[in-house]
Amino acid sequence: MLRPTVIAIPFFAILIAIEAWYASRHGSDEFRDRRDTWTNIFLGFMSVVFGAIFGLATGFIYIYAYELAPYKFPADAWWSWVALFFVDDLAYYVFHRVSHESRLFWNFHVVHHSSQHYNLSVAVRQSWFSGMLHWVFYAPLMLLGFAPWMFATMHGFNLIYQFWIHTRFIDRLGWFEKVLNTPSHHRVHHGVKPQYLDKNYGGVLIVWDRLFGSFVGEEEQPTYGITKQLGSYNALWINTHGWFEMFRTMKERRGIAAKLRCIFASPDMSQPQLYET
Repeated sequence: MLRPTVIAIPFFAILIAIEAWYASRHGSDEFRDRRDTWTNIFLGFMSVVFGAIFGLATGFIYIYAYELAPYKFPADAWWSWVALFFVDDLAYYVFHRVSHESRLFWNFHVVHHSSQHYNLSVAVRQSWFSGMLHWVFYAPLMLLGFAPWMFATMHGFNLIYQFWIHTRFIDRLGWFEKVLNTPSHHRVHHGVKPQYLDKNYGGVLIVWDRLFGSFVGEEEQPTYGITKQLGSYNALWINTHGWFEMFRTMKERRGIAAKLRCIFASPDMSQPQLYET
C-alpha cells in the first residue's frame, strides 16, 4: 500500500508554493534562497526513493515482529487506533530524542536541521538513509500487537501532521500550545541558540516534552540550522558530512572505548567541531 506521506506529496507541493507566494507578497526573505528550497525538495524526493528501498527490508522485520506478538489489537476496534496513536507518538518522541542525543542517529537527522531557513520546504528535507535504523524504535509496536499496516497508516498521519509546523508565518495558538506540537514549539526545536538546543522533540503531542523535561517555550526569535553551519547545497554532502566528521574523530581517538564513544555518545561530546558557537 502507498504510505500516507507519499499520497500527500502533491498537497505538500501546493502548500510550499502557497507559502512561497505569501512570503513574497509580504516582503519576507524566507524563500529568497532558492537553492536551499530546491535542495530541500530534491532531498525530500530522494528520501522517498530510498525510503521505498529500505521499506522492503523493514516491512519484513515488522511482519516478523507482529507474528511474535502474543496479542493482536483488533483493527476494527476504535480503541485500538486510539492506543496506537499514543504509543506511536511516544515512540516518535523517543526516536527523535535519541536522534539528537546519539551521534549515530544524529548523522541521519542532521540532514533535516542543516538548513538555515525555516519554511514548509524544510519539512521534506530528510535523510536518504535513516530508514536503515529507525525500525529499531518502531518494531516494538508490532511486538505489542499492532499490525504493520495499522502502524504505517498511523505513523504516516503523524508525519503529515508535522509538515505544517515548519513555518514562521503562524504565531502561537493559545491553548493548543499546552497539548499539541505547534509551529512555535517546533521553531524552538530548530533553533541553535543555547537555550533552544535539543528541546521540543514531540511529533503530534507536546505533552511528552512537558513530562520528560525537554520542553522550552519560544521567547525570542530563533536562529536556524546547526551550530556550525554547513554552508553547502550539495545533497550528497549534506547526507554524508556527519559520517566523515565522525570517522575522522574516531581516527584521532585512542582506544576502543574512546572510538565507540564517538559513535554512541551525544554529538556535542563525540563531535565537538560540529557544535562550536
